[in-house]
Amino acid sequence: MNSQQSSEDIREQNKSTSLISTAEGTGLERAPLKRTPLSKLKKVNSNFKSPGQINKPSKVCPEEEVAELERRRMQLDAEIAQLEFQGYKVGELDCHIDMLHEYNDIKDIGQSLLGRLAALRGTTTRDLYSHFGLELED
Repeated sequence: MNSQQSSEDIREQNKSTSLISTAEGTGLERAPLKRTPLSKLKKVNSNFKSPGQINKPSKVCPEEEVAELERRRMQLDAEIAQLEFQGYKVGELDCHIDMLHEYNDIKDIGQSLLGRLAALRGTTTRDLYSHFGLELED
């Protein structure tokens, strides 16, 4: 049996199962086929809802929005002042962020190398972690 025959058989089965009689009994109509007709889960047959669809936001007057932004700015200024009082400096923060980026880049390269080595050895990266004495959480 080739693939063309099997697909034709499936189409014929779908045609026969999708025929229903009309109310007058004079003819036959096709019922719309569902993609998963045997599924009892309602979610499977529900309409697709795009995550890009955003509910219309409630209309806020510009004055209220400006007041809320001012409150948020004052709150953030207070947090910055508290951190500066504790001895933190903005320059140090930028340095820490740069070092974290560098660490993440190096870690990504290491992960890539472990993956390639595991593929060459025909093993898993998990096995290589234990072989090289690395922690899985690293």
